[in-house]
Amino acid sequence: MANERVAIITAAGRGMGAACAEELHRKGYKVALLSTSEAARKLAYRLDGIGLRGSVVVPGDLEKLVQETLDTWGRIDAVVNNTGHPPKGELLELEDADWHAALDLVVLNVVRMARLVTPTMVEQGHGAFVNISTFAAFEPEPAFPLSAALRAALGSFAKLYADRYAKHGIRMNNVLPGFIDSYPEDAATVARIPMGRFGTVEEVAKTVAFLLSSDAGYVTGQNVRVDGSLTRSV
Repeated sequence: MANERVAIITAAGRGMGAACAEELHRKGYKVALLSTSEAARKLAYRLDGIGLRGSVVVPGDLEKLVQETLDTWGRIDAVVNNTGHPPKGELLELEDADWHAALDLVVLNVVRMARLVTPTMVEQGHGAFVNISTFAAFEPEPAFPLSAALRAALGSFAKLYADRYAKHGIRMNNVLPGFIDSYPEDAATVARIPMGRFGTVEEVAKTVAFLLSSDAGYVTGQNVRVDGSLTRSV
Protein backbone atom coordinates (compact mmCIF):
# COMPACT_ATOMS: atom_id res chain seq x y z
CA MET A 1 0.00 0.00 0.00
CA ALA A 2 2.86 2.39 0.71
CA ASN A 3 3.83 2.41 -2.98
CA GLU A 4 0.33 3.06 -4.32
CA ARG A 5 -0.28 6.48 -5.77
CA VAL A 6 -3.33 8.31 -4.47
CA ALA A 7 -5.33 11.02 -6.24
CA ILE A 8 -8.17 13.28 -5.12
CA ILE A 9 -10.58 14.42 -7.82
CA THR A 10 -13.39 16.90 -7.16
CA ALA A 11 -16.59 17.30 -9.16
CA ALA A 12 -15.92 13.72 -10.22
CA GLY A 13 -19.45 12.49 -10.72
CA ARG A 14 -19.58 13.12 -14.45
CA GLY A 15 -17.91 14.84 -17.38
CA MET A 16 -14.24 15.76 -17.16
CA GLY A 17 -13.99 14.91 -13.47
CA ALA A 18 -15.30 11.39 -13.96
CA ALA A 19 -13.07 10.91 -17.00
CA CYS A 20 -10.05 11.98 -14.92
CA ALA A 21 -10.99 9.47 -12.23
CA GLU A 22 -11.28 6.68 -14.80
CA GLU A 23 -7.97 7.57 -16.46
CA LEU A 24 -6.03 7.82 -13.20
CA HIS A 25 -7.50 4.53 -12.01
CA ARG A 26 -6.31 2.91 -15.23
CA LYS A 27 -2.85 4.26 -14.50
CA GLY A 28 -2.77 2.65 -11.09
CA TYR A 29 -3.94 5.42 -8.77
CA LYS A 30 -6.25 4.91 -5.84
CA VAL A 31 -8.91 7.59 -6.21
CA ALA A 32 -10.90 9.65 -3.72
CA LEU A 33 -13.85 11.38 -5.38
CA LEU A 34 -16.23 14.18 -4.47
CA SER A 35 -19.43 15.33 -6.15
CA THR A 36 -22.64 17.08 -5.17
CA SER A 37 -24.66 14.02 -6.18
CA GLU A 38 -24.36 10.31 -5.42
CA ALA A 39 -22.50 9.84 -8.72
CA ALA A 40 -19.03 10.08 -7.11
CA ARG A 41 -19.90 7.33 -4.65
CA LYS A 42 -21.16 5.08 -7.41
CA LEU A 43 -18.08 5.67 -9.55
CA ALA A 44 -15.75 5.22 -6.57
CA TYR A 45 -17.39 1.88 -5.76
CA ARG A 46 -16.68 0.68 -9.30
CA LEU A 47 -13.08 1.96 -9.13
CA ASP A 48 -12.43 0.55 -5.63
CA GLY A 49 -11.94 4.05 -4.28
CA ILE A 50 -13.52 6.53 -1.88
CA GLY A 51 -16.59 8.52 -2.85
CA LEU A 52 -18.15 11.33 -0.85
CA ARG A 53 -21.12 13.56 -1.47
CA GLY A 54 -20.22 17.19 -0.95
CA SER A 55 -19.35 20.51 -2.53
CA VAL A 56 -16.07 22.23 -3.28
CA VAL A 57 -17.50 25.44 -1.83
CA VAL A 58 -18.01 23.88 1.60
CA PRO A 59 -14.69 23.85 3.49
CA GLY A 60 -15.86 21.05 5.78
CA ASP A 61 -16.55 18.79 2.81
CA LEU A 62 -13.02 19.31 1.50
CA GLU A 63 -11.60 18.65 4.96
CA LYS A 64 -13.58 15.42 5.23
CA LEU A 65 -12.41 14.27 1.80
CA VAL A 66 -8.75 14.93 2.56
CA GLN A 67 -8.91 13.35 6.01
CA GLU A 68 -10.68 10.22 4.79
CA THR A 69 -8.11 9.87 2.01
CA LEU A 70 -5.24 10.10 4.50
CA ASP A 71 -6.96 7.77 6.96
CA THR A 72 -7.42 5.17 4.21
CA TRP A 73 -4.14 5.35 2.30
CA GLY A 74 -1.83 7.60 4.34
CA ARG A 75 -0.73 9.73 1.41
CA ILE A 76 -1.88 12.08 -1.35
CA ASP A 77 0.17 12.21 -4.53
CA ALA A 78 -2.14 14.12 -6.83
CA VAL A 79 -5.11 16.47 -6.75
CA VAL A 80 -7.42 17.35 -9.63
CA ASN A 81 -9.38 20.47 -8.73
CA ASN A 82 -12.42 20.31 -10.97
CA THR A 83 -15.62 22.25 -10.43
CA GLY A 84 -18.75 23.48 -12.10
CA HIS A 85 -19.27 26.74 -13.93
CA PRO A 86 -20.46 29.98 -12.34
CA PRO A 87 -23.70 31.50 -13.62
CA LYS A 88 -23.65 33.31 -16.94
CA GLY A 89 -25.02 36.80 -17.33
CA GLU A 90 -24.61 40.29 -18.67
CA LEU A 91 -21.44 41.79 -17.18
CA LEU A 92 -22.94 44.61 -15.12
CA GLU A 93 -26.15 42.78 -14.30
CA LEU A 94 -24.36 40.20 -12.17
CA GLU A 95 -24.86 40.91 -8.48
CA ASP A 96 -22.14 41.10 -5.82
CA ALA A 97 -23.45 37.80 -4.48
CA ASP A 98 -22.80 36.19 -7.87
CA TRP A 99 -19.19 37.36 -7.84
CA HIS A 100 -18.62 36.16 -4.28
CA ALA A 101 -20.17 32.75 -5.03
CA ALA A 102 -18.04 32.43 -8.16
CA LEU A 103 -14.89 33.28 -6.19
CA ASP A 104 -15.70 30.40 -3.84
CA LEU A 105 -16.37 28.06 -6.73
CA VAL A 106 -13.44 28.91 -9.01
CA VAL A 107 -10.55 30.17 -6.86
CA LEU A 108 -11.05 29.57 -3.15
CA ASN A 109 -11.78 25.87 -3.64
CA VAL A 110 -8.24 25.51 -5.03
CA VAL A 111 -6.73 27.66 -2.28
CA ARG A 112 -8.49 25.66 0.43
CA MET A 113 -7.49 22.33 -1.06
CA ALA A 114 -3.89 23.50 -1.29
CA ARG A 115 -3.92 24.49 2.38
CA LEU A 116 -5.23 21.05 3.34
CA VAL A 117 -2.98 18.90 1.15
CA THR A 118 0.31 20.80 0.94
CA PRO A 119 1.63 19.79 4.39
CA THR A 120 1.27 16.12 3.44
CA MET A 121 3.00 16.67 0.10
CA VAL A 122 5.83 18.61 1.75
CA GLU A 123 6.35 15.73 4.16
CA GLN A 124 6.33 13.25 1.28
CA GLY A 125 8.71 15.40 -0.76
CA HIS A 126 6.50 15.33 -3.82
CA GLY A 127 3.01 15.99 -5.16
CA ALA A 128 1.14 17.53 -8.09
CA PHE A 129 -2.01 19.57 -8.60
CA VAL A 130 -3.93 20.11 -11.81
CA ASN A 131 -6.72 22.68 -11.83
CA ILE A 132 -9.37 22.43 -14.54
CA SER A 133 -9.82 25.97 -15.83
CA THR A 134 -11.11 27.28 -19.19
CA PHE A 135 -9.77 28.52 -22.50
CA ALA A 136 -11.42 31.87 -21.65
CA ALA A 137 -9.10 32.51 -18.70
CA PHE A 138 -6.80 34.60 -20.89
CA GLU A 139 -9.12 35.36 -23.82
CA PRO A 140 -12.27 36.45 -21.98
CA GLU A 141 -15.64 35.43 -23.40
CA PRO A 142 -18.52 37.87 -22.80
CA ALA A 143 -20.91 34.92 -22.55
CA PHE A 144 -19.43 33.85 -19.19
CA PRO A 145 -17.74 36.80 -17.51
CA LEU A 146 -17.53 35.31 -14.00
CA SER A 147 -15.68 32.23 -15.19
CA ALA A 148 -13.35 34.20 -17.47
CA ALA A 149 -12.40 36.84 -14.91
CA LEU A 150 -11.90 34.56 -11.94
CA ARG A 151 -10.10 31.80 -13.79
CA ALA A 152 -7.58 34.43 -14.83
CA ALA A 153 -7.06 34.92 -11.08
CA LEU A 154 -6.68 31.15 -10.75
CA GLY A 155 -3.86 31.31 -13.29
CA SER A 156 -2.02 33.81 -11.10
CA PHE A 157 -2.57 31.76 -7.96
CA ALA A 158 -1.24 28.63 -9.64
CA LYS A 159 1.92 30.45 -10.71
CA LEU A 160 2.46 31.86 -7.21
CA TYR A 161 1.96 28.43 -5.68
CA ALA A 162 4.21 26.72 -8.21
CA ASP A 163 7.04 29.14 -7.48
CA ARG A 164 6.64 28.81 -3.72
CA TYR A 165 6.53 25.02 -3.52
CA ALA A 166 8.77 23.90 -6.39
CA LYS A 167 11.66 23.43 -3.95
CA HIS A 168 9.52 20.89 -2.08
CA GLY A 169 8.94 18.81 -5.21
CA ILE A 170 5.33 19.97 -5.54
CA ARG A 171 3.94 21.13 -8.87
CA MET A 172 0.75 22.94 -9.89
CA ASN A 173 -0.56 23.43 -13.41
CA ASN A 174 -3.84 24.48 -14.99
CA VAL A 175 -5.56 22.77 -17.90
CA LEU A 176 -7.60 25.11 -20.10
CA PRO A 177 -10.22 23.10 -22.01
CA GLY A 178 -12.04 24.51 -24.97
CA PHE A 179 -15.48 23.24 -25.92
CA ILE A 180 -15.71 19.65 -24.69
CA ASP A 181 -18.27 16.93 -25.47
CA SER A 182 -19.68 16.88 -21.95
CA TYR A 183 -21.73 19.88 -23.13
CA PRO A 184 -24.18 20.07 -26.06
CA GLU A 185 -22.70 20.91 -29.44
CA ASP A 186 -24.05 23.45 -31.88
CA ALA A 187 -22.94 24.25 -35.40
CA ALA A 188 -21.98 27.87 -34.69
CA THR A 189 -19.61 26.85 -31.90
CA VAL A 190 -18.06 24.02 -33.90
CA ALA A 191 -17.41 26.49 -36.72
CA ARG A 192 -15.19 28.53 -34.37
CA ILE A 193 -12.86 25.61 -33.68
CA PRO A 194 -10.00 25.07 -36.15
CA MET A 195 -10.12 21.31 -35.55
CA GLY A 196 -13.78 21.34 -36.50
CA ARG A 197 -15.03 19.38 -33.51
CA PHE A 198 -15.51 19.46 -29.77
CA GLY A 199 -12.81 17.87 -27.67
CA THR A 200 -13.55 14.77 -25.63
CA VAL A 201 -13.48 14.37 -21.87
CA GLU A 202 -11.00 11.56 -22.42
CA GLU A 203 -8.58 13.93 -24.18
CA VAL A 204 -8.74 16.30 -21.23
CA ALA A 205 -8.24 13.42 -18.78
CA LYS A 206 -5.16 12.14 -20.60
CA THR A 207 -3.63 15.62 -20.49
CA VAL A 208 -4.36 15.82 -16.76
CA ALA A 209 -2.81 12.41 -16.17
CA PHE A 210 0.33 13.44 -18.04
CA LEU A 211 0.71 16.62 -16.00
CA LEU A 212 0.36 14.63 -12.78
CA SER A 213 2.93 12.06 -13.86
CA SER A 214 6.70 12.03 -13.52
CA ASP A 215 6.86 12.47 -17.31
CA ALA A 216 5.87 16.09 -16.61
CA GLY A 217 8.27 16.38 -13.70
CA TYR A 218 9.77 19.66 -14.95
CA VAL A 219 6.42 21.25 -15.85
CA THR A 220 4.92 23.57 -13.26
CA GLY A 221 3.16 26.92 -13.12
CA GLN A 222 1.79 26.44 -16.64
CA ASN A 223 -1.57 26.92 -18.33
CA VAL A 224 -1.98 24.12 -20.86
CA ARG A 225 -4.64 24.67 -23.51
CA VAL A 226 -6.66 21.69 -24.67
CA ASP A 227 -8.87 23.56 -27.10
CA GLY A 228 -8.37 22.41 -30.68
CA SER A 229 -6.52 25.70 -31.39
CA LEU A 230 -9.61 27.72 -30.49
CA THR A 231 -7.68 30.49 -28.76
CA ARG A 232 -5.69 32.86 -30.92
CA SER A 233 -2.86 34.12 -28.69
CA VAL A 234 0.63 32.62 -28.90
